[in-house]
Amino acid sequence: MNIQIHGIRPEHVSGEPLFEDFLDAVGDFLERHALFQHSSFDSRAIKSATEACNRISAPLQWNDSVKIARRAWPEFKGNGGHGLSHLKTALGLDFRHHDAGEDARASAEIVLLAEAQMGMPYQDILGPSQTRPTRKASVARTGCTDAPLSGKIAVFTGALTMTRRETAEVASRAGITTAQSVSKNVHLLVVGDQDLSALAEDESKSAKHRKAEALIAKGCELRIIGETDFLALIAVS
Repeated sequence: MNIQIHGIRPEHVSGEPLFEDFLDAVGDFLERHALFQHSSFDSRAIKSATEACNRISAPLQWNDSVKIARRAWPEFKGNGGHGLSHLKTALGLDFRHHDAGEDARASAEIVLLAEAQMGMPYQDILGPSQTRPTRKASVARTGCTDAPLSGKIAVFTGALTMTRRETAEVASRAGITTAQSVSKNVHLLVVGDQDLSALAEDESKSAKHRKAEALIAKGCELRIIGETDFLALIAVS
């Protein structure tokens, strides 16, 4: 699945430095500078890889170019969205999607274009926004019919880094329909990473999680995965 996403095969990394060697080489550099990602996947991937090396994850200065794009081009909401695929077309960007270096450059270009669009630095763009009371919206979404994961149904539970609306919209673009409750028709239950790692006791699990486990025990084809694995899965689209 990972090879499908980034195209990096075992022979490409054979004999190359390990991740912990990468940290020794550039860790101080990363800590000194502002870092940008398009959504929250990169920060969590680096944090997980760091901890897998038995190292303490440094408090890096992460910024999200998705949030910046939302402030600069609010008209894209519901009209293509703020994912890299749509921004590539809408902003006239030239890059090869799902290549790490190309996506990183695209994220940087989005920030620079947003600063030019709004006439202010990214720090001010990310400043506090005015809020007004709104009704709690349903996160149910129907997946796109021509996407790689069309026909799949997912339910979300626990503390996710993205809002429920954001996860539902991302899932929809990958073809996944978002449901509010767990049933035998659901294919995926997506659980917050921190919740998934701390679920030693049954009473700490949500009602959705317990119901999903009961359905799995009965033979239903339902998977329980963490948010990081879910984002990696839909990144293929």
